[in-house]
Amino acid sequence: MTYQVHTKETASEGSKKQLDMVQEKYGFVPNLLAVMASSEVVPEAYLTIAEIFGRSSFTPTEQQVILLTASYYNNCHYCVAAHTTIAGMHGVADNVVQSIRDGVAINDNKLEVLKLYTKDMVEKNGCPSPEATKNFFDAGFTKAQSLEVVLGLAFKTLSNYVNHIADTPLDDAFASAIWKKNAA
Repeated sequence: MTYQVHTKETASEGSKKQLDMVQEKYGFVPNLLAVMASSEVVPEAYLTIAEIFGRSSFTPTEQQVILLTASYYNNCHYCVAAHTTIAGMHGVADNVVQSIRDGVAINDNKLEVLKLYTKDMVEKNGCPSPEATKNFFDAGFTKAQSLEVVLGLAFKTLSNYVNHIADTPLDDAFASAIWKKNAA
């Protein structure tokens, strides 16, 4: 089934406000939100969770590590490309982003621990291993931050799954960061 990439004119009545806000803030409406606009509530939920996660105790770099890692392990081509671009806008080091995109260790122990904890959460349906959990806390992360990882995963799971079922076309704004998971 094909999902429509909506415009303001074709979007559901309840999602037009969100499309206007996104257009004003970013200068364009990403295809992800244009696809979500078939629903009255999904764009609002996505943007609300995004805004709340943005206020989490994680640094912008740590937030992007969580979001990129979730998208990598959920095999979301759209979100890996989008968050590669967004990470660059937030000043995340290129080598950190590239390590996640390539599925290799990040050359920063704390960020690598965060990536592995996030990976474990994704792969084990929210049940990280005792080792990943111990390493997470030993790296200086808190119980509140373990909950905030779950929030980040809720945010990315929503977009990753929408992109999977809709096969959302990549926006021109993210085209230079196109991604496909390595066979390894």
